[in-house]
Amino acid sequence: MKEVVEVVKRKDMEDYERLGNLALKINKTLAISGPLLTGIAAVGSVFAGDGSWTTLVPVLAGALATVVNAFEHGGQVGMVFEMYRNCGGFFQLLEETIEEKDLDKRENGELFEMKMALQLGRSVSQLRELASKSASYRMEGSEIDEFASKLF
Repeated sequence: MKEVVEVVKRKDMEDYERLGNLALKINKTLAISGPLLTGIAAVGSVFAGDGSWTTLVPVLAGALATVVNAFEHGGQVGMVFEMYRNCGGFFQLLEETIEEKDLDKRENGELFEMKMALQLGRSVSQLRELASKSASYRMEGSEIDEFASKLF
């Protein structure tokens, strides 16, 4: 089980943290640029007149604001960030469960192994294969090429 924890730490948690940070940056950018473009369109429409560029700026800003808001809300960018953060918390809980020191709180070994395999979306034999593969890769000094979780 310690090998599975190492795979979760090295591959799964690292990947979900990276993707969560990326989704957060995108969400922040969209959350700022949507209202900013709307404001530019509103202020620019006051100055719209005979000049071609004074009419073009509010129209383009309004169109861009519509696209940005549609992508932000329709694409559920905030929800994607929350999903990545939730998965990272799930892997942290899984790690704490495996490394539980209190023997009274622990379950039967086979039952515990089956529970961990199901939580990771694997069969028990696949979980054992992952642990042995991780150990052999670690002995060679190279990085394992698969993730512990097959669900997310």
